[in-house]
Amino acid sequence: MERQAKEIASWGKNVNVKIPVTNTQGEPAYKLIRSLAHAGIQLNVTAVFTLEQVRDIVAHLDPKTPAYVSVFAGRIADTGRDPIPLMTAAHALVHTNPRAELIWASPRELLNVFHAEQAACDIITVTNDVLAKLTNVGKDLAQFSLETVKMFRDDAVKAGFKL
Repeated sequence: MERQAKEIASWGKNVNVKIPVTNTQGEPAYKLIRSLAHAGIQLNVTAVFTLEQVRDIVAHLDPKTPAYVSVFAGRIADTGRDPIPLMTAAHALVHTNPRAELIWASPRELLNVFHAEQAACDIITVTNDVLAKLTNVGKDLAQFSLETVKMFRDDAVKAGFKL
């Protein structure tokens, strides 16, 4: 990973190299993170799920080198856990480093955009399908209900259902 990271970093000054928090055997990548960050390589440490990982990542970053810590809040929510308290705590940890920023990664729904803002995240990665739902923000719920009923009827007509 180190050789690959250095090669990718050479592509330009605006490149951030994505490094997973562990390798595929579950071994932490903290020494690699330290080596790359202290060499001035901008990192996006990814696949982060726990506050312990956030704490250890931040401890290995160089305060002079920009970095992102990408916490997979959407996948955390997929386990039935509320990610907002974790992300709020992660923000506090990440911002002990003046050049580090927190990413809310893997959102599942538009509401996560507002959750990320509530947790003071610096960045949220958003897919096109989630972005497309921005037109629904503040929408009248009675009108939305009617549109949904009409959609159900249209689907039934298109399917050729008759009772």
